[in-house]
Amino acid sequence: MTTMFKPFDPAKKYLVTGAAGFIGFHLAKKLASQGAQVVGFDNINDYYDVNLKYARLEQLKPFENFKFAKGDLADAEAVNALFAEERFDVVVNLAAQAGVRYSLENPKAYVDSNLVGFCNILEACRHNPVEHLLYASSSSVYGNQEKTPFSTDDRVDEPISLYAATKKANELLAYSYSHLYGIPTTGLRFFTVYGPWGRPDMAAFIFARKIFNGEQLQVFNHGDMLRDFTYVDDIVAGIENMLCNPPKPNAKGDRAKVYNIGNNKPEKLLDFIDTLERLIQRPAHLDFKPMQAGDVYQTYADVSELERDFDFRPNTPIEVGLARFVEWFREYYKIVD
Repeated sequence: MTTMFKPFDPAKKYLVTGAAGFIGFHLAKKLASQGAQVVGFDNINDYYDVNLKYARLEQLKPFENFKFAKGDLADAEAVNALFAEERFDVVVNLAAQAGVRYSLENPKAYVDSNLVGFCNILEACRHNPVEHLLYASSSSVYGNQEKTPFSTDDRVDEPISLYAATKKANELLAYSYSHLYGIPTTGLRFFTVYGPWGRPDMAAFIFARKIFNGEQLQVFNHGDMLRDFTYVDDIVAGIENMLCNPPKPNAKGDRAKVYNIGNNKPEKLLDFIDTLERLIQRPAHLDFKPMQAGDVYQTYADVSELERDFDFRPNTPIEVGLARFVEWFREYYKIVD
């Protein structure tokens, strides 16, 4: 049976927060390329190289239907003014302080961005009603769960990092606002996203840079880890299918839903590194380390609900996704063998 859902509507106006970020940039570009009015919002913080963020925004400049507004989600006045002026139909909140390990060093950044900032988005949607609010959650909410694959029906009340705790808090806040004010909300639990224009603090980027530079590459838990690596185009395609399909009321009348978006195929970390070695055609110098605080042993997405409701599941093999990433990496950093 084919699932019936509304296709992406380019006649609507979309807000993409975190538009200078990895996933936000790719989503904004995809929507703008199809003729939609897209407003990007980002504070362009220095968590990682701001030049990469500005380079992403340069890729969006040719689209006359894309407009960028610099601002911080923690600034309620700026968020409210943006919503009041633009009157969005659909909001995709991808702005957040990312990174598990950094949350151990700078917890306040996560409170400001992921809690205060998200609450400001919810309040803005409450006072400037939207058809649908989608927001980034994370596979980190599953913690060190042994049962696989991870299902949205599983308990996720034992986060092992502050980052994961803020993402679970986002889901709870979204449910409350949906219940109280009727805001249709969809949470997106992303699983280890990689691809061109990726984040420098993510595995593919770190590994590639160190392999190209001939540097030692720290491999935690002595390489015994599994990750459900998900190619960014699959993430964007999944979001695109959801945009114009807010959750229908459940038995209690609430319109809040959460989905996994993952490749549904965990890869051994050492196999991932081996694939990068072959594509780069240089050896990786591995430095094996014990497990770091806040890290999890494995991630593995059950995407049956995504497939049921939107007739979609991510399917890009790591060989294909990493080949595109390495090609971009060589071009962006002007690497000549």
